Amino acid sequence: MDLPSTSSQSSLRTVAVVGLGTMGTGIAEVLARAGREVIGIDVNEAATRRAAGALAAATARSVAKYKLTEQEREAVLARFRTFTDIGAAAEADLVIEVVPEDYDLKHRIIGELDAVVRPDTVLATGTNALSVTRLAAESRHPERVLGMHFFNPAPAMKLVEVVSSVLTAPTAVEAVTELAVELGKQPVAVGDRPGFVADGLLFGYLNQAAAMYEAKYASREDIDAAMKLGCGLPMGPLALLDLVGVDTARTVLEAMYASSGDRLHAPAPILGQLVEAGLTGQKAGRGFYTYEAPGSPVVVRDLQTPLDGSLLGAGRPVSSVGVAGSGTMASGIAQVFAQAGYDVVLAARSEEKAEAAKAAIGKSLGRAVSKGRLTEEAAAQTLDRITPAGSLEAFADVDLAVEAVAEDLEVKQQLFAGLDKVCKPGAVLATTTSSLPVIAVARATSRPQDVIGMHFFNPAPAMKLVEVVRTVLTADDVHATVREVCTRVRKHPVDCGDRAGFIVNALLFPYLNNAVKMVEQHYAGIDDIDAAMKLGGGYPMGPFELLDVVGLDVSLAIEKVLYQEFRDPALAPSPLLEHLVAAGCLGRKTGRGFREYARR
Repeated sequence: MDLPSTSSQSSLRTVAVVGLGTMGTGIAEVLARAGREVIGIDVNEAATRRAAGALAAATARSVAKYKLTEQEREAVLARFRTFTDIGAAAEADLVIEVVPEDYDLKHRIIGELDAVVRPDTVLATGTNALSVTRLAAESRHPERVLGMHFFNPAPAMKLVEVVSSVLTAPTAVEAVTELAVELGKQPVAVGDRPGFVADGLLFGYLNQAAAMYEAKYASREDIDAAMKLGCGLPMGPLALLDLVGVDTARTVLEAMYASSGDRLHAPAPILGQLVEAGLTGQKAGRGFYTYEAPGSPVVVRDLQTPLDGSLLGAGRPVSSVGVAGSGTMASGIAQVFAQAGYDVVLAARSEEKAEAAKAAIGKSLGRAVSKGRLTEEAAAQTLDRITPAGSLEAFADVDLAVEAVAEDLEVKQQLFAGLDKVCKPGAVLATTTSSLPVIAVARATSRPQDVIGMHFFNPAPAMKLVEVVRTVLTADDVHATVREVCTRVRKHPVDCGDRAGFIVNALLFPYLNNAVKMVEQHYAGIDDIDAAMKLGGGYPMGPFELLDVVGLDVSLAIEKVLYQEFRDPALAPSPLLEHLVAAGCLGRKTGRGFREYARR
């Protein structure tokens, strides 16, 4: 059978879209705007009317914003025709089915298309969870069947995953890839396995967030805020589950788990409970959150909304803060407190190191002044509030002592034993650990009730998130104190329990580890994976970019802690990551990690 030949312009000029829900309508809009003749097909006549109305409204907005002329708009609308009979696809060069994620339904649609389209017509399934190979194998012409996975909303999202099976003809893949480029999208070629690249990484992370919420480890608001503020993500995982559809997420996860047996993809029970109750997210008006109406993105208050922090009870008075450490994190935290008006004692192992740390803060403030973020007077006042010291003895009168030294349990325990001796009774003792058990640090003191985790993110002056980590012994007024202090220094506190990874690292690093495993298994390359997560997931950085920035050694250490805590084989660090660390390829700081970098 002859399939479309490739050229400088895709031969796929007339495209049928079967299924005019939100995704199908968005794909139709992309195609019509790019000059394709579009045949929209849906058995529901109301759906065809909605699709035509949505295209008319979207193009009208473009005219209002001067992105289209009225003439161009009329041309786009004229290129979109709707039908309720699948026979209308007979003249198409390409058919994209975007019907609900149900194998029997998709199989039936492809069978019906086999009977009406030309032998050289390419058939693309929009599935993100079902086997493209299985759908192709049961077609009359398996060589022309492939996957073409757009992301929602299709007009805005740039990624298209082009999924080939062992049966797909290369010419079909090339024709669809060229079309994606001409549509202004970035195609990423992937093999046929559930979730492909973007959803394969995304849904495991979403599933873990759902399980974290189900375990009552943290509130839905704190989980979502932590991932937005700590990782720069456009949406929190639970809000994203509601947007995607809890039922859709569960279907994808079930397919992924059946394929891999990976426990990270075994659907969290709460997903099934919500689906059974009909609480499938925004489209139903309720999922993890409650919405103003079905289909509305506006969240309304419900009984699950946590109490305001002001109702936690009174905290202890704090007017002076001690920061222990001389590195980047310690300097950044000292700057944050001083800028907020606190008197700060910055203690290091020597007067020289403390003075150097204060000088680093001075440079940081100078940069803020040069960028117009701070006045010279405010910068000078901030620096005046910081007193460098060469020992912990200077913490005798502080109300809050914050440790920011090396991520080594023995080092932190020794430091807290020292704080216990010099700090006054009632002083709050906080550790900034990102992976170690806070209770193990607290037990190094005679007052574990005064110890709490206060995990800032790097760079501390810029990052808004602080994870507030209570142990089983932390006093209520200590918890209230730290939350009040976070608010005063203009940070967003999120509460979580004392277990490895807290919120952000517990969700982030398994996702990074899974990305490394994809490369290790030769499923996709690092460039394609990074592109998929930035363009398909809206992430500010791809996983390999982020790993190289964080440091592969730091990442490996956190992954080992997570594995030791939860004993889940799915959390075992990738051997490839371990090999790179053993070879001294630690990321940007060494000039080589997953990529090579020019040395400064």
